[in-house]
Amino acid sequence: MNYRCFIPVSRTAGLLVGTGLFLAGVGGAAQDSGNELHLQERSGEPFRELSPQQLQAFTNGQISYSTPITIDGGLGPIFNKTNCTSCHGTGLIIGGPGTIGVTFFGGDDKGSFVDLGHLGGPVFQLNSITSECHEHNPIDIPQASVITTHVTNGALAYGLVEAVEDQTFLDLEDPFDSDGDGVSGRAHITHALEDPGLPRVGRFGWKAQIPTVLSFSADASLGEMGLTNRLLPDELAPNGDEVLLAECDTVADPEDFADENGLHFIDRVTDFQRYLAPPPQTPRSGMLGEHIFNNIGCNKCHTSRLVTGDDPGLEGFLRNREFKPYGDFLLHCMGTLGDGIRMGEAFECEMRTPPLWGLRWRSVMLHDGRAANGDFEQKVTTAILEHGLFGEATNSMNAFDALSAEDKSALIRFLDSLGRVEFDYDGDEDVDLADFMVFKDCFQRDEVISPEVPCAIGDIDQDGDADDVDADFFMQAYDDVLEDCNDNGIADLREILAGTVQDSDGDGVPDSCGPCTGDLNGDGEVSGPDLTYILGFWGLPDPVADIDGSGSVGGSDLAYILGNWGPCQ
Repeated sequence: MNYRCFIPVSRTAGLLVGTGLFLAGVGGAAQDSGNELHLQERSGEPFRELSPQQLQAFTNGQISYSTPITIDGGLGPIFNKTNCTSCHGTGLIIGGPGTIGVTFFGGDDKGSFVDLGHLGGPVFQLNSITSECHEHNPIDIPQASVITTHVTNGALAYGLVEAVEDQTFLDLEDPFDSDGDGVSGRAHITHALEDPGLPRVGRFGWKAQIPTVLSFSADASLGEMGLTNRLLPDELAPNGDEVLLAECDTVADPEDFADENGLHFIDRVTDFQRYLAPPPQTPRSGMLGEHIFNNIGCNKCHTSRLVTGDDPGLEGFLRNREFKPYGDFLLHCMGTLGDGIRMGEAFECEMRTPPLWGLRWRSVMLHDGRAANGDFEQKVTTAILEHGLFGEATNSMNAFDALSAEDKSALIRFLDSLGRVEFDYDGDEDVDLADFMVFKDCFQRDEVISPEVPCAIGDIDQDGDADDVDADFFMQAYDDVLEDCNDNGIADLREILAGTVQDSDGDGVPDSCGPCTGDLNGDGEVSGPDLTYILGFWGLPDPVADIDGSGSVGGSDLAYILGNWGPCQ
């Protein structure tokens, strides 16, 4: 019988983990900017550099992030969702941007936003713990002349964004458009809830109204789930009605309490968000479309690179680290794309530049999700052409519209690289046998692989070919179980790539390891059921029972059954 040996492989720290598995070529030989070459973390994964204690904090935070808050645990009395993942998640990517729209509303006084706090503004909570506590829909409030939607942002790599020094963002400012390019971004100066006396540069939220991850966690806990906490201990009143609040609020405030380790809910989810790695970019060196992106001015707001501070108080993997968010986190006046909401020092037309990392798997785009229909190319095109008239993006929007079809396609291919998993040729967010077959074809080619061709998705060391180094990393990236059917310590897929075994039917299993001749039902032995099958199709062209391929089932096929009777060897 052909027993198969399963070899586990881990995408951890750029090293292979497995017993007796031979995958020549890793061993630290390939370098990436002076460091050992490694697979990029996938969207929703933690930084590979986390210590065991940090990884445990990440895991604990992820559990809290995904676990619904109960009414007895402090949910409500008004809320939008019961856990963080409901809003901040796309598919299997916990912490990614979502499709949930949060309604903001207010009044208008000659073009200036009026906060209708006494009527429950500026956020409408969609749900409540009882029908009596439910808020009025803004469309039914006569004073609510400004109503808009904010699609929930993702929390990926919030630790990196938080670790950027304020001065870095201030250096990117050009509030008076000194170079005359029409772009005049500015930082939103605000305060952290945990340190209200210290001015900070905001960087989270559609208005860059929040400067730290802990403040973000506390604000979202109260505003979206109704969970009062040590930073925001006062409950939100339904419709601004304090009398109604007294009737609806059933749990003493603050509702977020410390666990056995002294950590509150807002601390645990903060750990999770700070330790989320940035989405990958594949090919990581960029593509031709990025030059077009820069030439039409997109990078004036969607800045490609930022560097974190060298603060000794930061975890080592967050210090002095360059990353590529494709966003400057500044406020820009978006003209007709503005949301009409004033928040802190952010004006009605101003929106924070959202980072573009992970763009390829976003279901909806723009702050109100208006770019939601069609395939990726259609959504991106809509998002660009909806960047607003009379705003800072108008010139770039018009420049894109004037591009040739070829240049537009190149730019969109570049944007599609933001969030792509390495070796994921079919773009379905995993690496499986279908991707292996594409990599095998790339592995056998002689021509140079440029970043513009699909094979570049598997050229991990970016040396212009798919070679043994890339093959070893493919084995790490592979999401299914690596098999070793002949138990020789070498993964079947690796042997197929090397050509030491054949896989004529493309099933990822060496031909020499296929089922034994005559085992028609695949149960590991040739026995009565196989004989019955042969006799049942006697004289017919059955593809299974016709073992010798003669075109019909006959005597030679019966001979195969009788000659191989018993367990497969």
